[in-house]
Amino acid sequence: MSYTNSISLGFADPVHDAQRAFRGALDALARPGRRLTVGQPVKGLALGPAMAHLLLALTDDDTPVWWQQPDARTAGWLRFHTGAPLAENPAEAAFAVLGVTTAWPPQYMFAPGSMTSPEGSATLLVEVPSLDDGPALEWRGPGIRDMQTVQIAGLPENFWTQWQASQASFPQGVDIIFTCADAALGLPRTTRVRRLKGI
Repeated sequence: MSYTNSISLGFADPVHDAQRAFRGALDALARPGRRLTVGQPVKGLALGPAMAHLLLALTDDDTPVWWQQPDARTAGWLRFHTGAPLAENPAEAAFAVLGVTTAWPPQYMFAPGSMTSPEGSATLLVEVPSLDDGPALEWRGPGIRDMQTVQIAGLPENFWTQWQASQASFPQGVDIIFTCADAALGLPRTTRVRRLKGI
């Protein structure tokens, strides 16, 4: 069996699936804290459906991807389908793929964009075990009517402290999309976060 034949498939319907996944990413960041369904399982791939479809829709040969847990097969799959190169370190990444672990780089290590070009920042794609079982958080900001309660599980203990610290540099900063199975939930840098039991 050739290497090409052993690579997992990409979109089943390339045009419509890509449009749906790209729209899902935009909607997730435009409506922080609201869960969206993105994608179907990709056979033979060690990524959830939402993560896989977002990577297929968002990356190309101009968007280096940094993998927190390098996997030559998965990175090769993405490179085959979209041309996305590997980023050697977090600072070089347009997108970063993160999973549940205590060994995350600090958020400030990812490209924050500049004051004149904040759109040059990284987007973090974070696969978590649950979007329902974490500490209760209150999200407020653009795209949220009044307040949104969010409960994301599996994040490092200091994740939200880092998020609050990063907001001092606004409009610089990263945007984040959390995924779990086929669900995606966006956290743009404009969102203010507070623990309901104190932070």
